[in-house]
Amino acid sequence: MDDLIQRAAKDLAAAKNVVALTGAGISVESGIPPFRGKGGVWEKIDPMEYAHIDAFLRDPAKVWNVLIKEMKGVVDRAEPNDAHRGLARLEEMGILKTIITQNVDGLHQAAGNTDVIEFHGNFAWQKCLDCGNRCETSQINTEQIPPRCHCGGIFRPEVIFFGELIPPQHLSRSQLVASQCDIMLVMGTSAVVQPAALMPVISKQSGAKVIEINPERTPLTGTISDYIIQGKGGEVTNQIIAKLEKLIQ
Repeated sequence: MDDLIQRAAKDLAAAKNVVALTGAGISVESGIPPFRGKGGVWEKIDPMEYAHIDAFLRDPAKVWNVLIKEMKGVVDRAEPNDAHRGLARLEEMGILKTIITQNVDGLHQAAGNTDVIEFHGNFAWQKCLDCGNRCETSQINTEQIPPRCHCGGIFRPEVIFFGELIPPQHLSRSQLVASQCDIMLVMGTSAVVQPAALMPVISKQSGAKVIEINPERTPLTGTISDYIIQGKGGEVTNQIIAKLEKLIQ
């Protein structure tokens, strides 16, 4: 693994434009459970019953009580981990330009990244269904469920529910930055959910190197990615940053 860490550091040191694609795996070390896979939220509850926009509009109190209230507690307590901080450091160094994320926790921005394309929205903010007033999720009072705006309208998280479309401007910009980068870093994603999983393919077809940092192999491994460093995102990122800083001193 040391050889791959060194290889990644050298590749990043020579890069001019790096884009990262991140998924739920990067936030597990911050105490946020993934939605899919082993131990995921969808193992416990039916997403069509609690995470579809029709279900929310039909019975917002039910969705707030079962899904959103618990998520609010988890996200309110969560802090960026070493993987988030490592990506922020790469931006500080002028290497990483953009993050495309499937996550809704806002931890990339909390760590210091400034250009984050959020495919599935951001749970850190709520929006009134009636007047459009926005409020930070951490400031929402959950004594009344569903929480209501001063106008009387119901708050909903600014996330993309099932049954809603990814904002087209996010998709088009993601495709653009994926086609322009010289390295695509894939971190903490199973690379099975579309259209996010297509971004490394676009990068590869445009001539970029694709580097995976994941605990397990994915459909990208050995086909789209040039190599995979298997391990925890925070630990691997720390090792790469340490070697990278020596290379560019």
